[in-house]
Amino acid sequence: MDNRKATLELGTKPVGKLLLQYALPAIIAMTASSLYNMIDSIFIGQGVGPMAISGLAITFPFMNISAAFGAAIGVGASTCISVRLGQKDYSRANHILGNTVVLNLIIGLFFATFALLFLDEILRFFGATDNTISYARDYMVIILLGNMITHEYFGLNAVLRAASKPRHAMYATIFTVVLNTILDPIFIYTFDMGIRGAAIATVLSQTVALCWQIKVFSNQNELLHLERRNFKLDSTIVKNIISIGISPFAMNTCACIVVIFINTALVRHGGDLAVGAYGIANRIGFFFFMIVMGLNQGMQPIAGYNYGAQQIDRMLHVLRLTIISAVSAMTLGWLISEFLTRPCVSLFTTDEELIRIAIHGVQINSLFFPLIGYQAVVTNFFQSIGIARMSIFLSLSRQLLFLLPLLIVLPPIMGVDGVWWSLPASDFIAFIVTLIIMIRYMKKFRDKQAENS
Repeated sequence: MDNRKATLELGTKPVGKLLLQYALPAIIAMTASSLYNMIDSIFIGQGVGPMAISGLAITFPFMNISAAFGAAIGVGASTCISVRLGQKDYSRANHILGNTVVLNLIIGLFFATFALLFLDEILRFFGATDNTISYARDYMVIILLGNMITHEYFGLNAVLRAASKPRHAMYATIFTVVLNTILDPIFIYTFDMGIRGAAIATVLSQTVALCWQIKVFSNQNELLHLERRNFKLDSTIVKNIISIGISPFAMNTCACIVVIFINTALVRHGGDLAVGAYGIANRIGFFFFMIVMGLNQGMQPIAGYNYGAQQIDRMLHVLRLTIISAVSAMTLGWLISEFLTRPCVSLFTTDEELIRIAIHGVQINSLFFPLIGYQAVVTNFFQSIGIARMSIFLSLSRQLLFLLPLLIVLPPIMGVDGVWWSLPASDFIAFIVTLIIMIRYMKKFRDKQAENS
């Protein structure tokens, strides 16, 4: 009855209150997640040194590839579970949960084994040099040994949201951030383990959170719970999970390819410290972008429900509110990045040369932050109302059609500045394309609204 009432509210409750209700837990969880990555970078930069920051930046493609597999299973499984719960097919939903656990274990094991066997070769391909490879290797060996735990943690967090437990997912994320913040200085400074200590703190934090998630799903009184009989893989369930998860997998894989191009171009034209500067710029931008992602998660059910109910005015209302909120968040990010650059960069390092390079990079990278807010919301909006192909096109075009060609053309002409300027240039072009497409669709929506009236 409560679930039915909550669903009906999507079409009746004031849109502003709904967006706040749905977006706030997601924003808290997403910003906590970005802090999770930022804290590692800060402790590594301050406690180990500038080359360690560059070594950590080299591992970003690894994180993107791992996230690609995690998203494929997490998004696919949570979507399948949501559908089955809506159909009141609880037995099948529990079977999907069991298969999700096994799939994460299998993929996590294979990914970690392959990566560990060819770790040095992969890191070199990602842009590691003699100065940075030891740091990248020390960090990734620990992270890869705990890869199955990471996959399970993120996978079960996605399922918690599908099981109408967004607060539980938020609590798990916040807990890992707090624990990681406590453990980082202990392992890095007290135990003098350097960058390996940061990796151990990360894996331990996720391990404790995973134990709590398993405890939640082990409660047989819960609608969605773990049962041994459901761990046997079902080919139909596996195919459904993968077919739905292929879209986020492709997006994360493209992000990995882009980061490889950026790292190698920075090493070639600017050296190892330029890679470290990009790592800092990436972390700062990522924090504000996670707020936008939280807003998008809040918008999704409201826009989707009202589009399906043909309440176009409410759908457009939540779109407008989300765009305004996202642009405001990214404008704040732009102001901080442009006018408080040194204090932000100094959080990560005390090395004056790295600070100088990072300040220059951060100020260029953040040039069109407000436009990114608009582009990200519109991209997610199309996914929310079932126009998935347009969403995928807008998401991939910025990386594949605009950024990669610019990374090939500009650095040979402008040197390391060509790498930095490729980022805002691709953001601006992606915004223009998104705006043109949205203007065309707005006419369709208004025509539909007029018909309904």
